[in-house]
Amino acid sequence: MGTQAPTDQNNYASTDIDEKLAKQKAIDDWLPITSSRNAKWWYSAFHNVTAMVGAGVLGLPYAMSQLGWGPGVAILVLSWIITLYTLWQMVEMHEMVPGKRFDRYHELGQYAFGEKLGLYIVVPQQLVVEVGVNIVYMVTGGKSLQKVHNAVCPECKKIKLTYFIMIFASVHFVLSHLPNLNSISGVSLAAAVMSLSYSTIAWAASVNKGVVDNVQYGYKAKSTSGTVLNFFNALGEVAFAYAGHNVVLEIQATIPSTPEKPSKGPMWKGVVVAYIVVALCYFPVALIGYYTFGNLVEDNILISLQKPVWLIAMANMFVVIHVIGSYQIYAMPVFDMIETVLVKKLNFRPTRTLRFITRNIYVAFTMFVGITFPFFSGLLGFFGGFAFAPTTYFLPCIMWLAIYKPRRFSLSWWCNYICIFFGVLLMVLSPIGGLRTIIIEVKTYQFYS
Repeated sequence: MGTQAPTDQNNYASTDIDEKLAKQKAIDDWLPITSSRNAKWWYSAFHNVTAMVGAGVLGLPYAMSQLGWGPGVAILVLSWIITLYTLWQMVEMHEMVPGKRFDRYHELGQYAFGEKLGLYIVVPQQLVVEVGVNIVYMVTGGKSLQKVHNAVCPECKKIKLTYFIMIFASVHFVLSHLPNLNSISGVSLAAAVMSLSYSTIAWAASVNKGVVDNVQYGYKAKSTSGTVLNFFNALGEVAFAYAGHNVVLEIQATIPSTPEKPSKGPMWKGVVVAYIVVALCYFPVALIGYYTFGNLVEDNILISLQKPVWLIAMANMFVVIHVIGSYQIYAMPVFDMIETVLVKKLNFRPTRTLRFITRNIYVAFTMFVGITFPFFSGLLGFFGGFAFAPTTYFLPCIMWLAIYKPRRFSLSWWCNYICIFFGVLLMVLSPIGGLRTIIIEVKTYQFYS
């Protein structure tokens, strides 16, 4: 009799643990990042292309005009190399603890910096990036729709940008209810194809147009301070163009993994393909666009290219389709964060109704902010430096140093510290230029015009 009580207690404890684990598994199976793990390596390729090659590519010729030939080419190439290196680090760190996967950026941050500090460091930056991208894409989608309308029907009555942003948002009130990353793979594939298509149209139409008369490659700003601040803003635009790191762990979380075949193999294969596509999109658009128009290029190269009308209208429509996919890729980790807090911390039941309400509120919020502040170039520069530089250029390096502790002055140590130095410079300088651009545009802007 005396030995019965501990056995009962053990049984209760075991049952209690089993119930908790079952509840945890049910929640994980419902949350968008961990609910489906059957992705193939090519999912990684087009998800990464969709996340990386965004509206930022169309602003690269303008960024080149503010940077100049030498610094512009150097910064583009350096950014491509550094971000590929930091992306490799994140893919490697996804499963560095045997039997555990860091499915979310903040989980890796918590492992590197501690439970609370990791959250405080990573979550605010990741949210600024993802919500910032979604707001900028609301503006981009609306502007591109407006350009399609104006190009196809120049005699038609002009419609406010506000309404076009609303039309663009209406698509997301539907698509946002797809449950997880794998369920939006079709949308993402279409978006990746579109990004390559409109990038090709942008540089091919520039080649066809030929160099404009009296082209000038000097800095456009009249004052030294204006030139310097424009340079800072352009740094942010380049940083914005390399922004896929914020969703890379979440993309890798959808790939199946076993000790014999870890997910980093297929994930890295997809990343390499994606980065080749990124180079094919970015370098021709940036260099040929700047070579054609010089410092007169607009902040979106498709505005500079007026003809042929049908081709430019088609390119803008491709941009719309692409940013629809990009919006969803960046929104999914935000949905995951919101739903995790509601279900795990506030004990809401994981239901369709909860998902329907929270996701619609989020889409409405990004639409409202996009309508209120549609400053395209300034937003790119400001968000690019403020949050993209840390999460893309140097936060993975700091985590690598904290976890792996490479030997002082070894190759790994030097590589990481060079990336950190470059990233911190970007983070400090580019928001200054972006903020100035926003202030200049605010002077002439009328709300909800």
